[in-house]
Amino acid sequence: MLVGVISDTHRNEYMTRAAMSFLKDSDIIIHLGDNTEDVNQMSKLYKKRIIFVKGNCDMSTRIPHEIVETIGGKKFLITHGHMYDVKGGYQRLMYKALEIGADIALFGHTHAPEIIYEEGVWLVNPGSAALSRRGPNSIAFIEIKDGKVNPSIKNLD
Repeated sequence: MLVGVISDTHRNEYMTRAAMSFLKDSDIIIHLGDNTEDVNQMSKLYKKRIIFVKGNCDMSTRIPHEIVETIGGKKFLITHGHMYDVKGGYQRLMYKALEIGADIALFGHTHAPEIIYEEGVWLVNPGSAALSRRGPNSIAFIEIKDGKVNPSIKNLD
């Protein structure tokens, strides 16, 4: 199972298309918000399932702030991150992941890629596909094979 993760596309059509050229082979794509309207563009290029949550720049009241979903036998906490104040640290996000028994917590919001493994939980931030604040624009992949989780960051620039 290959999970593609993208965040903080911010209506940048060029970078969203660039990201999709890498994400197209994923079994599922997860968009972590800012801007969920970009999912419409993505769905024209990708016919499998796209899970998405809203970020602090998304105004829809119909899109949830977070989703808990089992994918490839692993429990995912999927959120943009602003509700957990991830710019101030990852403690609140980690506590939530531990509370619900998540194997993987996905978040964006900081525009900086990050992969951390702590207390049996993977914290994965793909960075921003359009407006990176640290290094090149990026996305993430999470390979789940034989019960093992292997997250990685893919630079777009």
